Amino acid sequence: MLMLSILEMFNGTWIQHHSCIMSSLLRSTFFRFLQDEQGQDLIEYTLLLAFIALASASIFVSVGNSATTIWGAASNQLSNAATSAS
Repeated sequence: MLMLSILEMFNGTWIQHHSCIMSSLLRSTFFRFLQDEQGQDLIEYTLLLAFIALASASIFVSVGNSATTIWGAASNQLSNAATSAS
């Protein structure tokens, strides 16, 4: 029996048989994955969170540039006021 299995392995029939089983198992698992909607909400919430994070980052960059401009103008006015007061 063992010798026959070894000979079948070298013949290629064992490999063909088991690759066919693995192929059908993989195919059925893939189709079950496509039909399963259990994790769909998690993916949608993750995508929504990623969109909000990207939007927030772009707003913070824009606000950061504006804040730098405002603080720069305030600093210049304070410097001018200090210079004229002395």
